[in-house]
Amino acid sequence: MDTNTYKKEIELYIHIPFCVRKCNYCDFLSFPSNDDAQLEYVKALCAEIVYRGKNFSDYTVSSIYIGGGTPSCVNTRHIISIMETLADTFTINKEAEITIECNPGTVTREKLNIYKSLGINRLSFGVQSTNNDELKILGRIHDYKSFLVSLDSALHEGFDNISADIMYGLPGQTIETLRKTLKDIAKFNLKHISVYSLIIEENTPFYDRYYDDYILQCQGKLTSFLPSEEQLCEMTDFVGAYLRNRGYFQYEISNYSKRGYECLHNLGYWKRKEYIGFGIGAASLIDETRYANITDIDKYIKNYLRTNPISEYSERVNLTLDEQMSEFMMLGFRMVNGISTADFYNSFGRTIESVYKEQIDKLIGQGLIINDGNFIKPTYRGLELQNIIAREF
Repeated sequence: MDTNTYKKEIELYIHIPFCVRKCNYCDFLSFPSNDDAQLEYVKALCAEIVYRGKNFSDYTVSSIYIGGGTPSCVNTRHIISIMETLADTFTINKEAEITIECNPGTVTREKLNIYKSLGINRLSFGVQSTNNDELKILGRIHDYKSFLVSLDSALHEGFDNISADIMYGLPGQTIETLRKTLKDIAKFNLKHISVYSLIIEENTPFYDRYYDDYILQCQGKLTSFLPSEEQLCEMTDFVGAYLRNRGYFQYEISNYSKRGYECLHNLGYWKRKEYIGFGIGAASLIDETRYANITDIDKYIKNYLRTNPISEYSERVNLTLDEQMSEFMMLGFRMVNGISTADFYNSFGRTIESVYKEQIDKLIGQGLIINDGNFIKPTYRGLELQNIIAREF
């Protein structure tokens, strides 16, 4: 089908909630499973894609992101079913970015070869650290050697667009161990690196173990094992400087890439492009309405495998104009290039100064943003102090 006849673009997110084992820090909607559970879930997932996708025949898909969980831990036949269902239901742009998240040690050359044949053209490896002691603390199932084997397999199968996730602010981590991880990853000249600071989330083993330390840290009181606030700031500055010096462009708070290899799917989120999320807990933004799927997997499966399914949401919010503009500002300031004043006007029919002049002037005065007339951008300090910027909007 000629995609040039389609003017609207949409992004798709596919949630695979299964993992070999849940990590100690993870609060994502994920859990271990057997193949029978995976099969039933994927049947329901494909049914949801068909059921909801019929309403988007006038859209072209610009990106697909298969996340989780650990999509690479499920049987390859399930990924085949999902990709074939998407191809049968949607018009997918020939140049679409199609990403699958992989955990080191869960992919083989055979599996990656199949991904490639399905049109998947981007891999995102959850490396987190190359220090095996840190990986054990995190509860990861792999070690550094597993990543090297998986990366070699990916390169052998012709994958060029590869991303690695790294974490810092880990228990017991130092600048030197962080430097070693960055060095180990940067030497491969990957197209994309995401670097995230550890956040202690409720309902995780880390919360139970480190919550008291975390609260003391937030109060500015030095604790024994977690890096202090000062050390976290030092790590943040170090990460940016290290990667920039090795040819990486920081295009968003936590993301660095070679020029031209920014993650298009994530950029779509921050620019408020429309997207559909399939699977339990997956979110969508359609016609200025935000949706969130139900999180009960049994209820989800039962609904979409029955004769007359319905779209069940745990949340559905019709955004007011003020909420739309607020999101535009908060999400836009996550990006290094910031906010286009022309895009704001084209989206809302108002100049940005007529709505947010007071807030913009205040943040400029604080040295957190700059205004060059065409774009309003966060400074490096502003990127580090996003909470302060977000509060203004």
